[in-house]
Amino acid sequence: MIHVPWQEPEQLPPAKGDSDLGGRRLEEVEPGHALVDVRGLKKYFPIRGGFLSRVTDHLLAVDGVTFWIGKGETLGLVGESGSGKSTTGRAILRLIEPTAGLVRFDGVDVTAMDRDALQGLRRRAQIIFQDPFASLNPRMTVGDSIREVLKVHRLARGDVADRRVRELLKLVGLLPAHANRYPHEFSGGQRQRIGIARALSVEPDFIVCDEPVSALDVSVQAQVVNLLEELQERLGLAYLFIAHDLSVIEHVSDRVAVMYLGRIVELADAGDLVAEPKHPYTRALLSAVPIPEPGRKRKRIVLPGDVPSPVDPPPGCPFHPRCPHPLKDEECARVVPPLAEKAPGHFAACIKEPALARFQPGAEEC
Repeated sequence: MIHVPWQEPEQLPPAKGDSDLGGRRLEEVEPGHALVDVRGLKKYFPIRGGFLSRVTDHLLAVDGVTFWIGKGETLGLVGESGSGKSTTGRAILRLIEPTAGLVRFDGVDVTAMDRDALQGLRRRAQIIFQDPFASLNPRMTVGDSIREVLKVHRLARGDVADRRVRELLKLVGLLPAHANRYPHEFSGGQRQRIGIARALSVEPDFIVCDEPVSALDVSVQAQVVNLLEELQERLGLAYLFIAHDLSVIEHVSDRVAVMYLGRIVELADAGDLVAEPKHPYTRALLSAVPIPEPGRKRKRIVLPGDVPSPVDPPPGCPFHPRCPHPLKDEECARVVPPLAEKAPGHFAACIKEPALARFQPGAEEC
C-alpha cells in the first residue's frame, strides 16, 4: 500500500445568506489518550472496463472519515446500507487497504505497519462479522476454530488450549461440550456467541462489531447486545459498533457517528444526538424509529429519491438532493460542508445549522 500522509483540509469559500461555515472542525480536535484515532480515512475501489480492464473510475466507499475511540468506550457507527460503515471498520484493521488517511492504534500508525507488526495488531484488535455462519469454517468444530486462533498467535497448545476454549465458551454463555460440535448444529444467536468467543480468545483491547445483531431475531439481538455490554464492563473493551438500527446504537453507544455516502455527517454523545439532532439526515433516521408506547407515533420524515451513487456523488453537500431543510439553497449544491461543532462536543456537516462560536482567548465569559 502507498502510504499517503494526513493533510489538513482545504479552506472552504465563504458561504452566503443563512449559511455558516464557522465553528471548530472535528479534525482540529485533539482527542488526548485515544486508543483508536482515525484521520481523513479514504477507501476508493477501482472500477475497470474495456478490453484491457483499465481503471475507468472509482467508487468512493469511504471519503475522508475522522473519529476516535477511547479505552473502554463504544462508538456507534450508523447509516443506510451502502454508506461505507463496514468498509470503514475493515479499513481500520487493514483487512482491506485504505487508499489514504491515517489510522493510529495506541499511538502507532497502522497504515505503516509491516506484516509482523500487523500480526501484533491482530492480538489487540479483532472483529465480529455480521454473518456468523459465513465467518466459521463448516469443516471445523467450534473448538478447532478457537484453538486455531490460539495456535496462530502462539498463545496456547495442547491441554492449555483446550482449557482456554472451555473458558471462552463459558464466558459467552455456551457449554464446554459445544466445543465438539460443528457450526451448522447451532442457532444464529449461538453462532454469533461463538464468533465473539473467537474474537476474545486473543484478549483484545478493541473490537469492531460489524452489524453483529442485524441477522438475528429481536429477542436474540437483546441477548447478544447485553452480552457485549457485560464483556465490555468486565474486560474493559472498546467497541466500534456498526449497525443500521438507531435504537440499538443508542442503547449500546457512548457516542454516535452518522454516515451518509461515505462521509460522517454528524457525531455527538448518544443522548445529545437522539435528543437534539443537528443534521437533517439524522432527523430523518430518528423519525423512522418506532416509539415503544401504544398510540404514540413520530412524525415521519420521508426522504425523496434514492441514495446517489458513490461512483458519481453530487457536488457540494452529498445529502442536498434529498435534504428537507427549509433553508436549503444553491449554496448546498456548491459548498462541501465541514464537520463543524454546532454545540459543545456535537459536530454536524450542515452549513444551514449555526455553528458554535470559537472560544477567543482573553474574551470575557458571559
